[in-house]
Amino acid sequence: MLRSAVTTERSPRGQAVLEQLLENADIAQADSVPVCQDTGTVWVRVELGAEECLCGDVVAEVNVAVAQAYHDAHLRMSLVNDALFDRSNTGDNTPAFVDIAWRPGTGATVHVMLKGGGSDNASRVEMLAPDAGIEGVRRVVLEAVEARATGACPPLLIGVGVGATFDKVAGLAKRALLRRLDEPSADPKLAAFEAELLSAVNATGIGPAGLGGDMTAIGVQVLTAPCHIAALPVAVNLGCCAVRSVTIEVGS
Repeated sequence: MLRSAVTTERSPRGQAVLEQLLENADIAQADSVPVCQDTGTVWVRVELGAEECLCGDVVAEVNVAVAQAYHDAHLRMSLVNDALFDRSNTGDNTPAFVDIAWRPGTGATVHVMLKGGGSDNASRVEMLAPDAGIEGVRRVVLEAVEARATGACPPLLIGVGVGATFDKVAGLAKRALLRRLDEPSADPKLAAFEAELLSAVNATGIGPAGLGGDMTAIGVQVLTAPCHIAALPVAVNLGCCAVRSVTIEVGS
């Protein structure tokens, strides 16, 4: 998507930033090093087929794998022991943040995302009144982008969650980031809303690296869920230009 963005970006400065990002990605691939020094927190989502049985301490096993991977790849350790009282480094980038969910069928789907601090810091959750509707969701997204996009390393991939509850809506927004950019929403109304949001975000002119231009974001992806009749929860999870995720199918 970045390569196609170079051809559509009208700002010479924005185009130069995109070209530098592509060069950086090529160097990272050739030298087997991260595209960004912030290799983030590790978020793992396991979607288990309802016909499967999951035994053992899955979270502990994930943490062992994360610690080994970060040590072997010489990645930056970014986790502290306690957010408030002990901000010493854990030394191995654990704990990972693990969600386990169930889906129909057999096998399992494992999603892994490395989320940098700058983009996560730029995210937000708002509990709107239900009559705020689509306009309210649009306002929350645009206000989040206008307030914090430059600190989240644009061009952005923006995940938006709408619905559920206060504690679940942020998870919807993060899960939205997992969908491939070349796979539009299967719901035509949602796909149209995503396209509308992307156009509005790019109309801000914030541009690549916040230096002005058309490509403030390369995608906006929305997940919705049921919610209480008196609520309209909205979460915006900004993803930087180096969103790193992988999805693996296990079993059948």
